[in-house]
Amino acid sequence: MTTSGRFESRDVVGSLRYARSRPDLHGSRIALFSRCLGADATLFAMQRAPQEFTDVCCLVACQPLSPRAVLERTLERCCIPAERMEELDRLIRLRTGFGLDEMSPVETGAAGSVRVPTLVYQAHDDLMTRPADVQSMFDAIPSDVPKELFWIHGTTRRWDGYLHFQKDPDRILEWLADHME
Repeated sequence: MTTSGRFESRDVVGSLRYARSRPDLHGSRIALFSRCLGADATLFAMQRAPQEFTDVCCLVACQPLSPRAVLERTLERCCIPAERMEELDRLIRLRTGFGLDEMSPVETGAAGSVRVPTLVYQAHDDLMTRPADVQSMFDAIPSDVPKELFWIHGTTRRWDGYLHFQKDPDRILEWLADHME
């Protein structure tokens, strides 16, 4: 059971506080590499507690997503009619206290709370989401914030997006180097 980053944002804040409390890390620069639900949680944390991010140099957001987009794609793959989304949304609200749009980093304004340079990347043809969902998240990041979106092409497997850093780290390492100086 998740809230797609709403409550999980507390873990992001907690991890920052923990890192700052460690004597062996005193004076270290902070960058965030947040993947999937972790990316969503980071966006919600930036909305919830912007003061916690004043010393964060940058963010790499790997494959963030909105729960509505994921569930729409899931229903499609299972040949369940799209009109069932309303019932699914109702059931999720009963279980979590949030409707699908209340767990969207775009619809809630969480993506608009980003104030650190942000690199977003995503497997373009990922079967779990739609490019338009990730594009809308990227577009919602304020235009005065340095940002970049790049697509991983040639795969429909979400897992390939998660493995991209391990297989081809150059672009991400360059982003980190550029923004951690």
